[in-house]
Amino acid sequence: MIPYGRQEITPSDIEAVVDVLKSDFLTQGPAVPKFEKAVASYCGAMYGIAVNSGTSALHIACMALGVGKNDLVWTSPVTFVASANCARFCGADIDFVDIDPKTYNMSVSALESKLKVAAACNCLPKVVIPVHLSGQSCDMLSIRRLADQYGFAIIEDACHALGARFREEKIGSCKYSDITVFSFHPVKIITTAEGGMALTNQKELAEKMDLYRTHAITKDPARMTHVPDGPWYYQQLDLGYNYRMTEIQAALGVSQLTRLDEVVEKRHVLADRYNSSLDNLPLTLPYQDANNYSAYHLYIIRLNLEKISFTHKQVFEELHSDGVGVNLHYIPVYRQPYYSILGFKSEDFPESEKYYQEAISIPLYHHLSKEDQDRVITSLRRILK
Repeated sequence: MIPYGRQEITPSDIEAVVDVLKSDFLTQGPAVPKFEKAVASYCGAMYGIAVNSGTSALHIACMALGVGKNDLVWTSPVTFVASANCARFCGADIDFVDIDPKTYNMSVSALESKLKVAAACNCLPKVVIPVHLSGQSCDMLSIRRLADQYGFAIIEDACHALGARFREEKIGSCKYSDITVFSFHPVKIITTAEGGMALTNQKELAEKMDLYRTHAITKDPARMTHVPDGPWYYQQLDLGYNYRMTEIQAALGVSQLTRLDEVVEKRHVLADRYNSSLDNLPLTLPYQDANNYSAYHLYIIRLNLEKISFTHKQVFEELHSDGVGVNLHYIPVYRQPYYSILGFKSEDFPESEKYYQEAISIPLYHHLSKEDQDRVITSLRRILK
């Protein structure tokens, strides 16, 4: 089975991990700060806070921005559930903004319309979490302008988008947001096995996220409520979590990061080959904004169902029968049982509903072989002929 995504571990990656295993530190050593500094420097941000998952990064980002009970957070419905769960972890309410029919990212026009209504009823969001689906940036300039107008904070969910750019600005620079979050899950652009990172240019937010990821415990006398009892002393200042990244994970991340640009370039080559090989089939191929440079975490096609004899489900099953491990990114979050009981109505999100009925993610990872990509193309041609 050809998977839709897959990590690559090289001899240099293994050597980096083995070096840590032979060292004095498996956790809370020098590798994590090194990885944080490397990612922040690559993206052009001032601070990086490494954690054990992208979900944890989203959570501490919400906490640092003071999200809590009776607050409202908006995100895209076409995303992994963590983009919404992070607000619920903090006791906040969640709502969704429908997607753009071309990019599948949060629709700026839908966001603006929803904000006008929310302003009239005094129920504006505290935080908006735009999601860079498949590695292509949202229109962050327009979202930033709306944030300045309506007074909400922005967390960029860039879990798909390390190595991407918006208007020549690297995703993660936080030029248009308060915090940007990455994931290093095995199917992402680079991997630390599991892991994530939050970037920011605001020192106060960085300090809060640093605290929250490690039980909210500090050994810094300047942050304590009184003079330390002795050199052993520490204080828990708030309710935090054990979200630390290990030295092993960080060492793998540092090694993988050295190949990031090469990895994204190879994904573009593969995407271009799909574009030229599939353009005569009854499909909608991924749209790419000319102002952006996608990380191409995913290659999402949409079926023109009125032009083919199979249903969406049948195409999915036929591809699997041919050994092509396709997936669907994602089931709209409001459809999940946990969220559906909150009263969301599918008719409020027509573009997300249409997307869900048509979308399939086909295999794309930078070391996908020409032979395996040809198998994917041949299978699609057979099924959709």
